[in-house]
Amino acid sequence: MTYSQTLHYLYNKLPMFTRVGAIAYKKDLHNTLILCEQLGNPQHQFKTIHVGGTNGKGSTSHMLAAILQQAGYKTGLYTSPHLKDFRERIRINGKMISKGFVSNFIKEQQASFETLQPSFFEVTVGMAFSYFEQQKVDIAIIEVGLGGRLDSTNIISPELAVITNISLDHTNILGNTLRAIAGEKAGIIKHNIPVVIGERHPETDNVFIKKALETDSTLVFAADELNLSDIQIDKQYLITTIKKGTEVLFKGIKLDLTGTYQLKNVLTVVAAILKLKDLHFNISNKAVFTALKNVKKITGLKGRWQTLSNSPLIICDTGHNSAGLKEVLQNIQNTTYQNLHMVIGVLKDKDVNGFLSLLPIKATYYFTQPQLERALPAIKLADQASKHQLFGQAYDDVASALQAAKKNAGPNDLIFIGGSTFVVAEVI
Repeated sequence: MTYSQTLHYLYNKLPMFTRVGAIAYKKDLHNTLILCEQLGNPQHQFKTIHVGGTNGKGSTSHMLAAILQQAGYKTGLYTSPHLKDFRERIRINGKMISKGFVSNFIKEQQASFETLQPSFFEVTVGMAFSYFEQQKVDIAIIEVGLGGRLDSTNIISPELAVITNISLDHTNILGNTLRAIAGEKAGIIKHNIPVVIGERHPETDNVFIKKALETDSTLVFAADELNLSDIQIDKQYLITTIKKGTEVLFKGIKLDLTGTYQLKNVLTVVAAILKLKDLHFNISNKAVFTALKNVKKITGLKGRWQTLSNSPLIICDTGHNSAGLKEVLQNIQNTTYQNLHMVIGVLKDKDVNGFLSLLPIKATYYFTQPQLERALPAIKLADQASKHQLFGQAYDDVASALQAAKKNAGPNDLIFIGGSTFVVAEVI
């Protein structure tokens, strides 16, 4: 296969959650275990950190990868979904997996795929583990795809588990209460493996505490261990001081990820780094400072409160559930602008009405849809939005919606693009 033929096979021949939704989700680890056994269980040949949670796990994974790379470790990074290029999912020291490896892996395993019938995600997990083994990484950051307990990534034995937070998302698969979702996320906590939980929540704390007791795992809540002070925001950086009690750990540290929700994530990241130091990883303060100042450059992370243009100001963000949207709206509130233009598209298997109920009425809307089977048609989105007093035109594609917003916006206006990772992907 050529590389383009390989991608066609991956996207069209294998059940892909991002394209078709829940019917592509395999509710057990059977296929992944068999696939990785056929590959020689590469996941046991390198150290890992497992990162789960509802929101923030992607940013947290990238920050951890940047720090470990800056500390001198050959660092793998597995994340999902990708925005522009399939190879974004699998990186080593920020560099994407080679096209040749992707094509050869599919060619060599295609016969077994015909028998096993794995999903797209199961195949990419096996591919990532094989690549990290072949390239002899020192450690790999492995981001959970969906949930945790039954996620294909959950066949690793990590050095550390990290769970960022819990909020309602994928309720049709993970459960419709925070406790139920926390139970699925807690499935990545394994025997005698330390775990860092980013945020406390009265409905979910005991789920994690109970699981940690059952597995003899040391558990820390980052929000209990660490605190922030002297928070500042400029055009380039989010600046803060991180303390442990009254002890200053990182004074005036700069983050190039400027969404204010990254303040929660950075506490989780630093708590994880402190735990890794306890496990005898050699990570200097200088490595942390340098990495967090250059996460986007080191890892290639995009789509997190990302500025695309300045006149008018155009910003996109991948936040796609109610908790993520609340963080986005806080950032919009912190931004100076004259008029607000919202380019919004959503997926039909999300809580669309809950999402729409949070959006500001005082804005001009450009309802759109990503080119995806799961996308809610723009005309239906506009109709549902009108019931929430949100008004605007419907556009069949993201490019047309953004073009219309640019045409209408003044130089001092803000155009925000979001509602779905896949809307942001098409813009980027």
